[in-house]
Amino acid sequence: MASKIRRGVSLYSFQEEMFLGQMSVEDCVSFAASIGAKGIEVLPEQNMPSFPNVTDAEIAGWHEMLERHGCHFTCYDMFLDTKLRNDRLLTDDEQVESIRRDLTLCNRMGIRNMRVLIFVRPDILERCVPYAEELDVHMGVEVHAPWYLDHPWILRTIEVADRLNTRHLGILPDMGIFMKHYVPEMRARFEREGARPEITQFIVDQHEEKVMCEYTIYEVAVKMKGNPTEIRMAETLRHAPFANPKRIGDFAPYFRHIQAKFYGMTEDCRDPALAYDEVIPELVKAGWEGTLSSEYEGNRWVQDVEDVDSREQVRRQHEMFKRLLGETANGQEDA
Repeated sequence: MASKIRRGVSLYSFQEEMFLGQMSVEDCVSFAASIGAKGIEVLPEQNMPSFPNVTDAEIAGWHEMLERHGCHFTCYDMFLDTKLRNDRLLTDDEQVESIRRDLTLCNRMGIRNMRVLIFVRPDILERCVPYAEELDVHMGVEVHAPWYLDHPWILRTIEVADRLNTRHLGILPDMGIFMKHYVPEMRARFEREGARPEITQFIVDQHEEKVMCEYTIYEVAVKMKGNPTEIRMAETLRHAPFANPKRIGDFAPYFRHIQAKFYGMTEDCRDPALAYDEVIPELVKAGWEGTLSSEYEGNRWVQDVEDVDSREQVRRQHEMFKRLLGETANGQEDA
C-alpha cells in the first residue's frame, strides 16, 4: 500500500537567502514546486509585510501565485508575543485574543493547520478550542527540543484534547527531537571558534552514548576546564534529544503536520544526525497522512565560512524523503 505522506517546505528554510534579498517568496515557492514539494508552510509575520492587517486581495494574490506553481498551503506558523513593548505581560484574555486573530487569518487563507509555539499554556489553548472548531483549524503545539513526545507539558495538551473530545487541538512534531547523532556542522563551527578537537570529540562521544547532558556539561566546564566555546557546545546537548522513533506511531492521531527540521545533508542525500531512516518507516506503518515540511536550519552553522545554499540542502532532503517513502522515479503526486 502506497504511503499517503506528502512532501512540502516551510518558507523558513530559505531565511538566509530571503534576508539577503537573494530569493523572493515566489522564488521559494517556484523552487519547492520544482522538486515536487508542493505543500507550502507559511510564516505570515515574516512572509506577509502587511501582517496582521492582511487584505482579501493579498490573500487572493498568494493563492494565484501558489496556483501558478501547482502548490498549496499546508500550515500557518503563529507566534505569540507574551510581553508588550512596555514590559507588561499580556493578560490571559489578550493571549486568547491574539491566538483568535491568528486562527481567523489562518481560516481566511484557507489553511487548516496552525503551528502553535511550545510555550503557549494548555489552559490558554483550551479557551481557544471553540474558535478553532468554529473556524475548522487544527492547533498543533510544536513538540520542539528539549521537549519530547512524552514530556508532561505535551501530555497536558493531549489531556485537554482528549477531555474536550476535539479534533482541533493536538501536537505538531519537530523532527529535531530525533537527533541520534551530534550535528557535524555544529561541531565544525565550534572548532572554528576555538573549541579543541579532543573536547569536541568527548562531547560527541557523550551524546552518542546518550549520557545525561548535565553530566557532560559539568565534565567539560569543571573537570576538563573547558573554554567558553567548549562549554557552549556542551550546553547544546540540552537541545539534542533522541526520542524513541517507535513511539511516534502512538502519537500520530494527534498531529496532522510535521516540521522536518534538518541541519545538513550529505552529498548522497542522507541526514547524518537526525533519524529519518527510523522515523519515516514508523509513520508509514502507522498509516499517518500529512505533510513532511522541510525546515532547514543549518545556515547559521556554516554561514561564517561559505555561501549558504538552502535550495541544494532542501533538494537533498527531498531525495531522501522520496527514497524513504518509496516514491516512483516520476515522483509522487503531492496533491
